[in-house]
Amino acid sequence: MQKNTIPLKKNSIYDVPIDGWSSDGSGVAHIDGYGVFVPRTIKGERWTIKIVKVTNSAIYGIPVQLLESSPDRITPVCGSYGKCGGCHTAHMTYEKELSLKLENVNSTLQHVGDLDIEIKEILPSLKECSYRNKSICAVGNDPKTGLVICGFYQKHSHRIIPVENCLLQSEESNQVNRVIVDWMNREHIIPYDEGTHKGTVRHIFCRKSEHTHDFVVCIVSARGFGNKTDKLIDELCEKCPFITGIVLNVNKTKGNTILTGDFHTLWGDPCINDDLNGIHFSISPQAFFQVNPLQAERLYSKVAEYADLNGTETVLDLYCGTGTIGLSLASRSKSVIGIEIIEEAIENAKENAKLNHISNTDFYCMDASEIANNIEQHSLNPDVIVVDPPRKGLNDSVIESIVKMNPSRLIYVSCNPATLARDLHILLENGFCYSAGTAVDMFPRTNHVETVVLMSRKDT
Repeated sequence: MQKNTIPLKKNSIYDVPIDGWSSDGSGVAHIDGYGVFVPRTIKGERWTIKIVKVTNSAIYGIPVQLLESSPDRITPVCGSYGKCGGCHTAHMTYEKELSLKLENVNSTLQHVGDLDIEIKEILPSLKECSYRNKSICAVGNDPKTGLVICGFYQKHSHRIIPVENCLLQSEESNQVNRVIVDWMNREHIIPYDEGTHKGTVRHIFCRKSEHTHDFVVCIVSARGFGNKTDKLIDELCEKCPFITGIVLNVNKTKGNTILTGDFHTLWGDPCINDDLNGIHFSISPQAFFQVNPLQAERLYSKVAEYADLNGTETVLDLYCGTGTIGLSLASRSKSVIGIEIIEEAIENAKENAKLNHISNTDFYCMDASEIANNIEQHSLNPDVIVVDPPRKGLNDSVIESIVKMNPSRLIYVSCNPATLARDLHILLENGFCYSAGTAVDMFPRTNHVETVVLMSRKDT
């Protein structure tokens, strides 16, 4: 779009049909050939909308009045829906959400990647609510009352929307948040202020095990609590008896990074223990672990199905994190090599291998883009490669390395359909063909969707 050529003006009112769905969870209306993103609407509905923002790349509207409702519309059960920036799809049935996510994946593959590929299956989450084993809530002051509040940032802002009972988190996490906020108000503990860099508590981070009774609270603060520390421990242990560990993360940085700095165990065990497909993991507060572990097991089972291992293969696990995927494949393969740029994650992966008495794995700390320089040094001749990159996808050097290693099977786990489509297009031009694909809903009531794709060499 060229500047000053868009006929739609801010504050204009239109009656429009919603004829699309975007990757951010908004409905899409088309006016004079221009797409308008309208949150909390459903494809097939008709709305009166108001244009609120016009840029060279996108136009945004807000729903004003519902004229024709979708049969899939439901009333959101959360009072904070539409305010906190967390849920995107609580206004529709879960069945509709799944169909739109699958439609979005296929539409993106077609229009972004120019691919003649259709993924026909999406695996629904086993839990629609309370599926998150981890919660991170921001702490601040209510600008009206001055009292401490805890919740989530409003979309595109750092304004905290107080949420006492998030339906995606565990009830235990919600309870811990309430107890800490009450304690802070009573003891006059001042939250951290991003503008002045004064105050203490920044975030409350909770992690719960799916398969054990472990539950750890990590309080992210700019400083400790001095002689009030014991009062906090007593308060949490008394009112939240399910807690198995309390950790203080002293984060003195001025940026937005949440878990950084020094970690101090105040009480109990700082780690939780959990399992994924029979593999045991000891998880520290700063270690990555899947947020929806029950659905992660289904995702990893699909990876194993696509890998089709018989015990003779070497598997290369790029972006391996703490080794969750690689370790789950170790018993079915000859050897597994994991590559990850985060040193702490590699150490966790090695520890998890020892914990499970897995001896056929090697984990290396390096950038995946450097893998081309290490193929011969580390004897990387994998039969199967698994990639699980961040949202930006694979860069050119990683794709070049994959092509050079020439695996018989490549399994791509993606959290971003757009970069997946881009990368698949390049791989198809470089000796691979599409064999199978499945979408996996890891995060119900949000716009996020995972996709697992199996690519094979054309000569196989």
